[in-house]
Amino acid sequence: MRAVTWQGKGRMSVEEVPDPRIEQPDDIIVRVTSTGLCGSDLHLFDPLAPFMEPGDIVGHEPIGIVEEVGAGVTSVHRGDRVVVPFNVSCGRCWMCAQGLHSQCETTQNTEQGTGASLFGYSKLYGQVPGAQAELLRVPFGDTLPIKVPHGPPDDRFVFLSDVLPTAWQAVEYAALRPEDTLLVLGAGPIGDMCARIALMRGIRVFVVDPVAERLQRVAGHGAEVIVSENDPDTITTILELTRGRGVDAVIDAVGMEAHGSPVAESMAKVVSLLPDRIARPVMRTAGVDRLAALHLAIHAVRRGGTVSVVGVYGGPMDPMPLMEMFDKQIQLRMGQANVRRWSEDILALLLESTDHLGVESFATHHLPLEEAPAAYEDFRAKNDGMVKVLFRP
Repeated sequence: MRAVTWQGKGRMSVEEVPDPRIEQPDDIIVRVTSTGLCGSDLHLFDPLAPFMEPGDIVGHEPIGIVEEVGAGVTSVHRGDRVVVPFNVSCGRCWMCAQGLHSQCETTQNTEQGTGASLFGYSKLYGQVPGAQAELLRVPFGDTLPIKVPHGPPDDRFVFLSDVLPTAWQAVEYAALRPEDTLLVLGAGPIGDMCARIALMRGIRVFVVDPVAERLQRVAGHGAEVIVSENDPDTITTILELTRGRGVDAVIDAVGMEAHGSPVAESMAKVVSLLPDRIARPVMRTAGVDRLAALHLAIHAVRRGGTVSVVGVYGGPMDPMPLMEMFDKQIQLRMGQANVRRWSEDILALLLESTDHLGVESFATHHLPLEEAPAAYEDFRAKNDGMVKVLFRP
């Protein structure tokens, strides 16, 4: 089969690789019909390169058709249409029973000190072959896949794999009521969807992002955009819009986007030049992340408010402003999305005739799998109005 593979720092290529096979009785094989390019995939380019090996298959946002089922699978059958969550969770352990599927005890990577395995996401998270491929082996066939009906286009359901539950959880963690105020930092795919979900719930939403096309997208759904060249101006604007109080909650949908921060980017380049055996512990302990977004969130939220972190960070980082956080009684919530915790609620919304969240027009680019290497470069550079890419294997 053809698959997108990591071949070195900043290098993706489409290669012919062996077809996946049933390995356990509860495995299924899915023929992928659409698969997304995620912002966190860009972290494999630079910050997480020490944890990658040439030939690793990447990607974690698929929808497709079940081609084969293991002998122990009873809930799905050949020909069923399924979305596969990005985190590999068993659905039966204690953590999964608490709705913490991203901490699944069956697939936790204890040797790395990380939570549940993820499709296509480095040794840190299990080195499980990913979904930017023609075929995908999916474990836990009775509990992990999300069955969806045939008929509607892939775009109606594919975002159940990551974008929708990640944004949904971020908004849930923000703990907002109708008419509360929310600041979303970053209008990439996740920030954009966070804004849409919050707006649907009657929340007043402000969005900050340096890319004009992205601000236009969220403004089109009713968000109030803040155009600012620096954080102090953003804080001033937020205080003016909220009568000096600050917003009730902030969602940080930026995370460790090191490009754009000269110090962080320089540190990442230094780490990338080290041998992997040295770079791995350095990456996990050095302060190489960009913290501007998180600091902005802490400054902009009101006293007693909530900061919901959905952007991915990696490694212990620069000192946090703990005095301010304590003084303001800020509540801080974060973590990988527990996809199966939210999937049924979101699916019920998607099955309604109205496309409430605009998912069918959410992707800006639909590309063949062969164009994946160029798409990674364009997505990283934010070229051509690229916000969300779906590949068609």
